[in-house]
Amino acid sequence: MTVRPARKIRLEDVAEAAGVSRATASRVISRTGPASPAVQDRVRNAARQLGYQPDQVARSLAGGAGFRLVVAIVGTTSRVLDDPYVDRALAAAAETAAPYGVGVSLQWLPRRSPRLDRLAEDRSVRGVVLFNTTEATLAGMPAALNRRVASIGIGSPSVPSFDVDNGGAASTIVRHLYGIGRRRIAMITGPPWLPCAWRSVKAYQDLVRSAGLPVRLVAGDFSAAGGQRGMRIVLRRWPDTDAVFAINDATALGAIAVLRETGRLVPDDIAVAGFDDIPFAELSAPALTTASHPVGAIVSAAVTAVLDGSRVPPAAVFPSTLVRRASA
Repeated sequence: MTVRPARKIRLEDVAEAAGVSRATASRVISRTGPASPAVQDRVRNAARQLGYQPDQVARSLAGGAGFRLVVAIVGTTSRVLDDPYVDRALAAAAETAAPYGVGVSLQWLPRRSPRLDRLAEDRSVRGVVLFNTTEATLAGMPAALNRRVASIGIGSPSVPSFDVDNGGAASTIVRHLYGIGRRRIAMITGPPWLPCAWRSVKAYQDLVRSAGLPVRLVAGDFSAAGGQRGMRIVLRRWPDTDAVFAINDATALGAIAVLRETGRLVPDDIAVAGFDDIPFAELSAPALTTASHPVGAIVSAAVTAVLDGSRVPPAAVFPSTLVRRASA
């Protein structure tokens, strides 16, 4: 007795089961064009129930649609790509995208003209994960990227966001500095144009004001050089400062370098704390007190949401914990 192999499920079968045209089913499966959320759900449910597997070779010959996830970093200049945080994010994105058969590319988006329309029109782009997202970036989101984009930072009704609890981390660090007896705590912040950075600033302001302490803010840019500039300003404006909370570890390491150059002892004269817990934090002299930033888990969740095309909560917030070392 000869048993014929089961017929391979075709795209036409998925389209028929979902009650849409073949072209619509193709757009949904390959993520190359617009479709309403309801239609996307019907097509994906039909494909799942029928066990449909896209022909990757045919898709490649058709133009390579859907074979690239773009990690897009918004910044004033391309130097934003040098941040150690970007390396961690890119590694997590590549690891998460690999089982989907999707490669990952890195792109800088100029803050004043992000041009997301180019990514929306590129048929090789299966999805986009935005970093350093601004209100202007969200306002200019092309409809063609609907359900193909996630944000690390702020989001919108159509763009889900994934981020660490910046405010909670800042509160934990400032409380720690206060708990070890520091009463003149300055903060070196992130770029003023970046909305998510202000959650940390607000937490700092709320806590020091509630304790009757002076607010001492200096703008930084997430870099060690920015931390050096910010620390010099702090010393010039408020020479009695006894602690510094830096917006991230790179900024904190820059601050420590200036304190070392000027003969101040850390933490005896001025305690320093950062945020991110990058690998270098443990190796600095003294080792840096900081707060954890689960970059891998955050980016993995965002990438999974984009590549699965599934509905997710509008905002996902990941906790941070204090990592106490010698600097504070």
